[in-house]
Amino acid sequence: MTIGRIIEGREAVLTCQISNTVSEATGILAERRIGALPVFDGDTLVGMFSERDVIYRLHEIGPDILQRPIGEVMTAPAVTVEPETQVMTALALMTRRRMRHLPVMQGGRMIGLVSIGDLVKYRIEKVESEAAAMREYIQMA
Repeated sequence: MTIGRIIEGREAVLTCQISNTVSEATGILAERRIGALPVFDGDTLVGMFSERDVIYRLHEIGPDILQRPIGEVMTAPAVTVEPETQVMTALALMTRRRMRHLPVMQGGRMIGLVSIGDLVKYRIEKVESEAAAMREYIQMA
């Protein structure tokens, strides 16, 4: 299965601009109950802003960080995948890099965002399906 199939039919992804403040972006994360936002400079993906970025920078700098632009605290550059990327490849990348979100890029344009939860859900469904097929096979033998 590919990442393209996982994101098929999804709504547009919420994003923010590099000039948005940490406070503004944190408000979006809280209101929408999401963990990360892709960060753009105009039409170019330049990084990812996550709840982890907020926590790490609050610890390092303090509450003044909330008034700074996201560009100062985001994780950059953004690690991305393509729609043709296999789910297990993306899952391994996320595990190795300790990431929870991957923008999906095609032709230099972001077409979606996939979370580790999306990939784990797919993997669990696949394992359960294989187990059911195996049980059925054993019962018929």
